[in-house]
Amino acid sequence: MKRELLVNATSRETRVAIMEDGQLVELLIDRPDARRMVGDVYLGKVEAVLPGIQAAFVNIGTEKSAFLHAADVVVDDAPVGDDDDEDEDESGADEQSAGSGGRRGRREVRPIQDLLKRGQDILVQITKEPISTKGPRVTAQVSLAGRFLVYMPFAAKVGVSRKIDERSERQRLRAMVGEMLPDNSGGVIVRTVSEDATKETFERELNTLMNNWKRIKRKTQFLRAPALVHRETNVTRGLVRDLFSAKVERVSVDSKQVYNEITEYLQGIAPELVERVKLYEENVPLFDKEEIETEIRDLFKRRCDLPSGGYIIIEQTEALVSIDVNSGRYTGKRDPEKTILKTNTEAAKEIARQLRLRDVGGIIVCDFIDMETQGNRDKVLHELRTHLGRDRARTKAFAVSDLGLVEMTRQRVRQSHYQSMTESCPTCSGSGRVFTPETIVRRTERAVRRMASEGRKESVVLRLHPEVALHVLEQEHDFVKRLEKLAGFPLELRDDPLLKPDEIKLVVRGAQRDVTQQYALA
Repeated sequence: MKRELLVNATSRETRVAIMEDGQLVELLIDRPDARRMVGDVYLGKVEAVLPGIQAAFVNIGTEKSAFLHAADVVVDDAPVGDDDDEDEDESGADEQSAGSGGRRGRREVRPIQDLLKRGQDILVQITKEPISTKGPRVTAQVSLAGRFLVYMPFAAKVGVSRKIDERSERQRLRAMVGEMLPDNSGGVIVRTVSEDATKETFERELNTLMNNWKRIKRKTQFLRAPALVHRETNVTRGLVRDLFSAKVERVSVDSKQVYNEITEYLQGIAPELVERVKLYEENVPLFDKEEIETEIRDLFKRRCDLPSGGYIIIEQTEALVSIDVNSGRYTGKRDPEKTILKTNTEAAKEIARQLRLRDVGGIIVCDFIDMETQGNRDKVLHELRTHLGRDRARTKAFAVSDLGLVEMTRQRVRQSHYQSMTESCPTCSGSGRVFTPETIVRRTERAVRRMASEGRKESVVLRLHPEVALHVLEQEHDFVKRLEKLAGFPLELRDDPLLKPDEIKLVVRGAQRDVTQQYALA
C-alpha cells in the first residue's frame, strides 16, 4: 500500500491529508483557536466527588469541568499493567488505551470517595476533548508518547503493540526494553514502528521520556491549580512522530517554516527519513494539485457514490451515526444475490474510509442490503473489518444481524469534522427542515384568531417572509379579507426579507408594538 502525507500550512490553519494508494483517507485540521487538547497534562482541583456515578469533576481551567472516573485514578499500592495485552493507539498522544483504558478491569476499583476529596489538587491528562455539552474526560494515569515507546509512570510492566504480529518479535522487544527499565520506575509500551529500532535508540528515548516526567512533577510544585503543566506536540510533529516510517513514501509540505520544523525534528529521531520530506513550491496549491480539495469541500454530503452505481447515505445524530446502503442504478445481470454482495462489499470499504475521513466516533449502525446467505454476510463483515484495521482509532464491528445491520463503535477523542467545522443553521436550528408556506399561513391565521378572541380592535400588520407572502398572493388571494371579516379588525400583509422562511411577525399599527410572542404560539 502506497502511503503519503500532504501538509498544507498557513498562519491560521494547518491541514494534514493522509493518502493511501492515491486516495484521501484521513484529514487532520489544527487551528490556533481550536487547539487539540488530547495528551495535555494539567494540574487540576477536584470540584466535586460523586459516589453515585463513581466519578469526580476536576477544574482544569476549561469552560466545563473535566470528568474523572474512579478507574482512572492512580492507586499508589496497586500498580497495574498486563505484560502481554497492552495495546497501542496509533494516534500518538491518544495512547490512553495503554493507560487508563488498558488497565480498567484488571484490578478492583476502589470507591471514588476513598481516593479523592473536594478541593484536592490532582495531576490529570486529557483523554477526550469536550464534545457537544460534555466537558473533557481525563485520567490521572498519565502516559507520555515518544516515537518508539510510550512511558507510563504509574504502570509496572512492559507491553508491546498488538499490531506487531510475530510472537518472537514481540518477545524480543519486550525483553530488550525490560532490561533497560529501572526498577519501580513505571512501565512502557513498545510502539509499532519499533521493529527495526536498536537498543541505543530505546535507551535514548526512554531517558528523554523519563526526564520529561521528572520535569512535569517539578513544575507542579510551583503552579497553582488549575494550570497547564505539559502540552502535547502540535498535529504536524505528532503525525510525523506516530506515522512517518519506512512505509510512508513521501511527505509533501507547502510551507518553508513547517518543512524546516519537520526536517529538524527528523534529524533527531529518524535522520534516514529526511530525504523523503519534500518542499512543495509550485504555484498551483498542493491540495488542488493532488485533486483532493473538492473532496474536502464535499466532506459533509449525505450521499457517497460507489463505483458500481450504488451509494451510501450518512446521517449524524446526537446518539449515533446511521449509514444506509442502497443499490442505486446498479442492477447487476441475473443473480440478485451477487448484485447485493457486490454493492455491500463496495459499501463496506467506503464506510471504513468515510469514518476515518470525517473522524466520526461513537456508536455507528450500518444498514446493509439484506443478504440471503450467511456466507455473504461473513464476506461483507470481513471486508469491513479489514479496512477498519487500517484505522488509527480503535474500532469494533459486530456480526451482521438478521436485519442486515452491523453495529459498531469507533473511538472518539474529539469532535468530528462535522461538529468542529460547521454550526447549526439559524433558520432550521440544525434540523435541515423548515415549515412550508402553507403551514406558516395557517399559523398566522391561528395567531389572528387568538387576538380576536380577546376582543382586540387595533389594526395589525402581518409580516411574512417574501416566499410566504407570494404564496398568499398566488394561492390564497382572499386571505386578508377573509381573516379581517373573521377577526373584526383591519389587517395589512407585508413581506419582510429579514425574516426567516418560517418566521412570522405581528405588529400593532400605530404603537408599532410586536405582539408575536403573545399570539403566535403554534
